[in-house]
Amino acid sequence: MDRSSPTAQTLASARRKPRPTVTQLAWLSRGLDQAGGKLPLFDHYGQRYDVRTIRSCVDQGWAEPWFKNPIKPDWLVCRLTAQGRALAEAGDAEADSEDGAEDETPPRDARIRSLVDLFC
Repeated sequence: MDRSSPTAQTLASARRKPRPTVTQLAWLSRGLDQAGGKLPLFDHYGQRYDVRTIRSCVDQGWAEPWFKNPIKPDWLVCRLTAQGRALAEAGDAEADSEDGAEDETPPRDARIRSLVDLFC
């Protein structure tokens, strides 16, 4: 059997570029239409985004904390970084190219909601 050592597997995974989940991409793309790239605290259904989603995006450098909310200190208000904006725009472009074969393309928000509903 030809297996890589655990060290080689760790190094290989460290070289891979992190890819956002569907939920992360949906959250990041919501900041494209907002002033300053502000990212929402709540989804289209009024539910709070999971703090793990937000913290993961911050850890990856796709979002950054913007300011502390004095009324709700546990809410993390963030905005897109340049890397996050590029990622969200690339995700939109990829979604647009996949939908290009159809005559009627649904609006971007509808596509994101359908992806989020599928995976959440």
